[in-house]
Amino acid sequence: MTVVPLTVRPLSKDAFAPFGDVVETEGAELRLINQGSTERFHDLAGIDVTDGGGRAIVSVFRGQAFAPPIDIKMMERHPLGSQLFFPLSPRPFLAVVAVDEDGAPGVPQVFICPPGKGVNYARNTWHHPLLSLEEASDFLVVDRDGAGNNLEEHDYEGVRYRIDVLSS
Repeated sequence: MTVVPLTVRPLSKDAFAPFGDVVETEGAELRLINQGSTERFHDLAGIDVTDGGGRAIVSVFRGQAFAPPIDIKMMERHPLGSQLFFPLSPRPFLAVVAVDEDGAPGVPQVFICPPGKGVNYARNTWHHPLLSLEEASDFLVVDRDGAGNNLEEHDYEGVRYRIDVLSS
């Protein structure tokens, strides 16, 4: 088996754009609501879940912590809707994504997401399941519920991608 090291990059809107949205308050449209007592950071991500009669649901996921070396053995995607992860715990996490290559994920790209920033994986984006760091962490998740198969998984065969360090 071939082991391929992966580089971890900082999360930015431009670098992550091919895979979805970075969810953050920085640069967001700010609206004052509730007679000026509340700041609303408006429309932070494009939620895409209505295909095939789906509806948006909100959940909390608790991800167990990982530490390097982390092997990336598989990827998944959701063909019927987007999937948003926003950390509720003040810890970083990893977003591992890949472009589609003829129905399979290509070489993974790894982004370190700092506390207070989340990601919204666009529909059909190959990504690794949740990778919390440091200790178990909670995430607010907005994704699709409804009829149809909204999960595809792909195992990498003959190659193992590995995250050895968390900074590039």
